[in-house]
Amino acid sequence: QVQLVESGGGLVQAGGSLRLSCAASGGTFSNYVMGWFRQAPGKEREFVATIRRSGGNAYYADSVKARFTISRDNALNTVTLQMNSLKPEDTAVYYCAARSYYSGAFYLTQTVQYNYWGQGTQVTVSS
Repeated sequence: QVQLVESGGGLVQAGGSLRLSCAASGGTFSNYVMGWFRQAPGKEREFVATIRRSGGNAYYADSVKARFTISRDNALNTVTLQMNSLKPEDTAVYYCAARSYYSGAFYLTQTVQYNYWGQGTQVTVSS
């Protein structure tokens, strides 16, 4: 069973950048598809980005495409989300998620497809 801990959130002005990290422990990291989700106040948790177990391929929500980059380091058991050109609508709690032993062809974009979740980190973008 893997444990996930996010870090790197904070307050930033519109147009700025933040880098979120998620440290995994307690499992074989390369066995997990990793994803980032976010939840704004009063809204449902939504998909942001996901990356395959090998790190070779990633998929993004349309709202963050070309601004956010997900990457992973299987040697260091970490997944990161580089967020550039931030907008006030990016304000949310960001969650790291893991899904074990999935080797299918589809990208995992639904919350129910993930087994494990971190506690979340707050990102606030001021206008």
